[in-house]
Amino acid sequence: MTEQEFLAHHQLTRNPFSDEDAQTDSVFREFCISGTFHPSWSKVVGDAKQPATAVVFGPKGSGKTAMRLQLVRHITEHNQQYAENRVFLIEFDDFNSYLGPFQEHLPHRQQTNPDRVLQSLRLWDHMDAMLSQGVTQLVDRILQTSATNNQPAINVRQDAIDRLDRGQRRDLLLLTAAYDRSKSGTLHDRFASIRKRLRFYSPSTLIPLSVGIVLSIVAIWLSYFLYSTETVTTKTLLWLFPLLFMSAWGMYAYRWIRHQWMSMRVCKNLRVIQRDRGQLRKLLMQFSDKELDEQPLPHSQRSDDRYALLEKLQLLLRSLGFTGMIVIVDRVDEPDLVNGQAERMKQLVWPLLDNKLLKHNDFGIKLLLPSELQYYIDRESREFHERARLDKQNVVQSFDWTGEALYDLLASRMRACANAGAKPSPKELFESELTETRFITALQSLHTPRNLFRFLYRLITEHCKRYRSETPQFKISAELFETTLAVVQSEDRRQ
Repeated sequence: MTEQEFLAHHQLTRNPFSDEDAQTDSVFREFCISGTFHPSWSKVVGDAKQPATAVVFGPKGSGKTAMRLQLVRHITEHNQQYAENRVFLIEFDDFNSYLGPFQEHLPHRQQTNPDRVLQSLRLWDHMDAMLSQGVTQLVDRILQTSATNNQPAINVRQDAIDRLDRGQRRDLLLLTAAYDRSKSGTLHDRFASIRKRLRFYSPSTLIPLSVGIVLSIVAIWLSYFLYSTETVTTKTLLWLFPLLFMSAWGMYAYRWIRHQWMSMRVCKNLRVIQRDRGQLRKLLMQFSDKELDEQPLPHSQRSDDRYALLEKLQLLLRSLGFTGMIVIVDRVDEPDLVNGQAERMKQLVWPLLDNKLLKHNDFGIKLLLPSELQYYIDRESREFHERARLDKQNVVQSFDWTGEALYDLLASRMRACANAGAKPSPKELFESELTETRFITALQSLHTPRNLFRFLYRLITEHCKRYRSETPQFKISAELFETTLAVVQSEDRRQ
């Protein structure tokens, strides 16, 4: 008997249990993403109009990635509904793209040791990564690149850009120079495009260059005149002309050295992004000295500058129609340096657990963390808990599923895969000897949706192998249910 025959008998157009990863689960994405939620959903999502932090600890396969996708959809729908009160979303889950440059910034003796690399991470490094992703997304939206053309709810209108004052335009260009790292174009081209879009120009920056050119011409003419009239000797001219030439370019040289030094400091301390000093210097020299004075830049290893830059970004976003910002942190076990090891996950995540960041105004972080980190949280020092203040965050310490919740999840997936008008039930797949109480108890023992889907897919496959198409049997026996359950549980324990 084929699997298709079994499914067709139960009025299912496809197997609801064949996918185990929400990233590739078409049933979840097409049908269940907006109607099937974990019991802790309301605590995690909160109110989009007032972003708040939430910390979730869940085992692998419990649905953290599914919740991330649901959060993204929820915020997208909110933005479509409230055009002037939107939420700026950052999905902070691709750590490899930041840890690679960070690793290269460290001394060579540390680069080869993943533990020492992760131990060197600080809060400002994470904030730099968030700012980089946020600024890149904002620039994409202003320039309306191909990545945002099909997402009108997140684009920025030209009239909103026109309302920005000169200080805000300067802030946006400074953030672009420091943090933009798009793959769709070079930093120079994108900076030039957004500068043109903002209509931001500083004519005073041309004065040192103009003075240098004019005085160089004067120095050449004067040297020629003095030499041709024999006013000075050749020996005198050999030291007089360089002196005149250097004096001509003194003002420009001062600006060049100042901005080169500034660029070197930024490139040294912006450890999660690769920046070319010469390119950054050219961008910074397009601002007048007055416009750069006392402006925060990531040129030191401290978080104060990053908070100031975050606030500048938030003020810009507020003027562009985004009143709140939410960062979703997921997949902390996947970076190459972490490689699924709990101790390394701790080193990666711990700098983020700072109450000042977690409770920042109009800012929320949704931390979707593996359950292994709960063990380390419980054993941390008093100093750590005073800094993190997890008692003030929305913490979901157990992202488990009850048997009843898993049953409802199965029922919703089966309805999503059913023929039009059909309402199949999970209990209909089994013989009457398997009671509903026993079925729900067994579901509870599997703990997570991933384990459940893997079990049911295996169970249906094993059942179909036992019968021919000529003599089909469309009810799974209680005996096969128990046998397969025992095998799956044994394999899970070994893992």
